[in-house]
Amino acid sequence: MEKYISKSRKKGGLPPGALIHIGDKKLEKTRIKILDYSENEFNEKTFEHIEECFPFKDKETVTWINIDGIHDVDVIEKLGKHFDVHPLVLEDILDTTQRPKMEDFESYIYFVLKMLYKHEKNSEIIVEQISLILGNNFVISFQESKGDVFDPIRERIRNNKGRIRKMGADYLAYALIDAIVDNYFVVLEKIGDKIGGIEDKLIEDPSPKNLKTIHYLKREMIFLRKSVWPLREVISALQRSESELVHESTGIFLRDVYDNTIQVMDTIETYRDMISGMLDIYMSSVSNKMNEIMKVLTIFAAIFIPLTFIAGVYGMNFDIMPELHWEYGYPMAWIIILAVSLSMIFYFRKKNWL
Repeated sequence: MEKYISKSRKKGGLPPGALIHIGDKKLEKTRIKILDYSENEFNEKTFEHIEECFPFKDKETVTWINIDGIHDVDVIEKLGKHFDVHPLVLEDILDTTQRPKMEDFESYIYFVLKMLYKHEKNSEIIVEQISLILGNNFVISFQESKGDVFDPIRERIRNNKGRIRKMGADYLAYALIDAIVDNYFVVLEKIGDKIGGIEDKLIEDPSPKNLKTIHYLKREMIFLRKSVWPLREVISALQRSESELVHESTGIFLRDVYDNTIQVMDTIETYRDMISGMLDIYMSSVSNKMNEIMKVLTIFAAIFIPLTFIAGVYGMNFDIMPELHWEYGYPMAWIIILAVSLSMIFYFRKKNWL
């Protein structure tokens, strides 16, 4: 339930720009990795100290600096000072409860995105905040933990596949955003399979277990909508941006990401409607099941009401009751009881109540 509700702030009373990590510590040590490339050159290195990344700021090649683990405030602060990143941006990088957004600072553009993927064991949706800083010839990405959806991009850079090594840093930023959006489809496909399975079970067995699954899916869709909906504004703002950091050649690719984002949102809305319909199906199924039970009980009660009346009449303690002393009184009483019961059952069947 924690991921659906923003964590409480820990910065009450502190001035703006105060650097405090808000979120879970997911790595013991911050990992720093760079991919530096041009069309004809490629270097990939892992550093232990953030100062080793500083020479790449002014290189003519494109540099991707990836930071895994943002809990080390000292590392983020040193990097921010060298790359002239505003303290408020550093504050947002350290706060993992940020809403997806884009901010243009002329010399660089700052992005906040939500990377989603399914947990391998329990199929729970895992969310990770990704912060990107796009500079003139570099992209810096900040992740909460090791592991992401960017491996295909790394392979394209290593093997010089496609146009990525021929393009600038803005194309690299587009590729990272596109990879995050594409992975939304993977998550939604798995949710769609689960919705289809639950929908079939609801008709056959509207059990409380299925209701629990429906409520879980409903929370997941609310969470997805919260993570994806602002992304449309981010891509739209990037398309409209007049920043010199985003070249015209990258604009057509951004339109494709925007279209994919709209498609993701439409799918989320469709799934939300389906889940709401499943709740209606569940309530209808439970109600129908209860009606069937009540119908059976009512029929039994209706059959036994006249039988109880007959038994009550002949159970009265009056002396002058001729049938009590009649030789065939007892079997005749049973004949009447059975005749009444069978007549009522026949009547109920004729009315299609049975």
